This record gives sequence, structure tokens and C-alpha cells, in this order.
Amino acid sequence: QVQLVESGGGLMQAGGSLRLSCAASGRTFSSYAMGWFRQAPGKEREFVAAMSRSGGITYYAVSVKGRFTISRDNAKNTVYLQMNNLKPEDTAVYYCAAGSSTRTRADEYDYWGQGTQVTVDS
Repeated sequence: QVQLVESGGGLMQAGGSLRLSCAASGRTFSSYAMGWFRQAPGKEREFVAAMSRSGGITYYAVSVKGRFTISRDNAKNTVYLQMNNLKPEDTAVYYCAAGSSTRTRADEYDYWGQGTQVTVDS
């Protein structure tokens, strides 16, 4: 089992940057694929980015490709989401998740963090 804690959210002006972090407990972090999802008020949780165990495979939602970058440091048990050129439509609660495979569907991830709020002001 793994526990996930996100941090780094906040209020940002459009065009700005934020880096989210997700720290995982346990010694098996490197055995999990990691994903980032987000949920805006009144909307379903949506996929943002995912990375394989080794970091060699990444997937991005079309809406964030070219602006967001997922990375991981297995030595620090941490996955990151660098978000550049933020837009008001990026406003949401961002969640990290751990699973056995690099997937884009939320129901294919086994463990979730509590989320961190990102608000982008126009």
C-alpha cells in the first residue's frame, strides 16, 4: 500500500507557473505508475498526465500537452507536475494517483492523494 500527499497548489495569475509535488510513503514507489488528475467544480475528474515506473513513458491530456510536464524522482519517492502558461480553465483540485500500469482512466488507479487546489485568475 502507498499513501500519497500532494502539495504546491495555490493561486496564480494566468500565464504563470506552478509545480505540484506528490510525496509517497513506503519503499515501493518505483513499482507504481503515477498519474495526475484534476477535478473542477461541477465536473468529472479528468486525466492530466501519467508516467511509467521508470519514467520512460509519459502521456498527457491534449489540453495540457506542451504546457505541463510530469516527472518523478524514485529516490525521493516523489512525482511532480510542472505547470507552465497556466490558464483559468486549469483551475481545479489536482490529485496524484498510483497504479500498476500507466493509464489515463481514473478507475485504473489504486491509490489517491487528498488533492491540492490550483486556482488561476484571469
